[in-house]
Amino acid sequence: MRALIISPQPFFSPRGTPFSVYYRTLVTSELGVNIDLLTYGEGEDADIPGVNIIRIPRFKMLGDVKIGPSFLKLFLDAFIVIWTFVLLCSRRYDFVHAHEEAVFFCRFFKPFFRFKLIYDMHSSLPQQLTNFNFTRSEFIINIFKKLEDSCLKTADAVITICPDLADYVNSVIDKPEKHIMIENSIFDSVKLKSPKRASCNVNSDFKMENLPANKRFIVYAGTLEAYQGIDLLIDSFKKVCDKIDDAFLIVVGGSESQVTFYSDLAQKFGVDKRTLFTGRVPQDLAKRYCAIAQLLVSPRIAGTNTPLKIYELLAGGIPLLATDIYSHTQVLNGDISFLAQPDANDMACKMIEAIEPGGAGKIKALNAIRVYEKKYSRPVYVEKMRKMLISLDLI
Repeated sequence: MRALIISPQPFFSPRGTPFSVYYRTLVTSELGVNIDLLTYGEGEDADIPGVNIIRIPRFKMLGDVKIGPSFLKLFLDAFIVIWTFVLLCSRRYDFVHAHEEAVFFCRFFKPFFRFKLIYDMHSSLPQQLTNFNFTRSEFIINIFKKLEDSCLKTADAVITICPDLADYVNSVIDKPEKHIMIENSIFDSVKLKSPKRASCNVNSDFKMENLPANKRFIVYAGTLEAYQGIDLLIDSFKKVCDKIDDAFLIVVGGSESQVTFYSDLAQKFGVDKRTLFTGRVPQDLAKRYCAIAQLLVSPRIAGTNTPLKIYELLAGGIPLLATDIYSHTQVLNGDISFLAQPDANDMACKMIEAIEPGGAGKIKALNAIRVYEKKYSRPVYVEKMRKMLISLDLI
């Protein structure tokens, strides 16, 4: 059994790393499929048995690929189309597993090369065009909507990652049995073939020993994009500091410019002495920061897709506080987490409640582990992938 997996992303990059593609590829390989993985030139090669990574040219002079739609991605995707055509002409694939916009051209190649097509849908691409302010043209957005709907109907199987996308897909397709929701809920450590030294964008200088002693740590780890609500977090933390003397906030992640912006904001709120911004750090160090937390936070203020990190936070055994928005509540509830309105006062109250001794934090954390093991753990993930491939007579 041979498959072509197409990932129009920087695979594998410490900046905006596509973990979901890695895990789909890893588990598909474990299920006995030989894989060619076609991806951008940017990134590092992951060490996955049975997987041959094929890259288009890097075009380093054009800069790094950023999250969301861009003209650079459109340019690179033209080369992905060419490479896909060449591979389909030269090799026989039983199925093509297309991530995101790769399905748009695979949908037209499918009748000629007679492969089965899996559409791995991590977001609605017409929505991305507006969410990332790429275009406001209704004409362009409608074209993408019609193309996306056509791909959903043509694909032999559709994978979604959260209930919001699942509901959307079920409203479009004629055969609901070909759709399966497989959450991005596993988090094996990524193995690279030739790990590079940390780049200038990754801060490897911070050490755990540099942290202040006898503090109750509130930790955020992730990107520092505007929708993540870091300004809300800082405002809330100021109110926590007024009540709790030993609270200390650690913000893990972010580019140099983002760290500078939010450090200045922390100074404006008077909490800069009780806040640490690490910038981007290696994955293992980010996990160490999370492990010392009395409370983990996800202050996101926008979006509908469930953040991938939520599943790892559920499994970690540490109390979790998240904003009470649909992006979170598709998975979270009051039994397994603290939910706060995206408002500084409510966030602060819930933070204080969560880190006070004798509170409900430990009970919620234990409940979260049980829910993770039952609904989102690695065996559950693998079984969903297996059932999908069996339904297509691929294994």
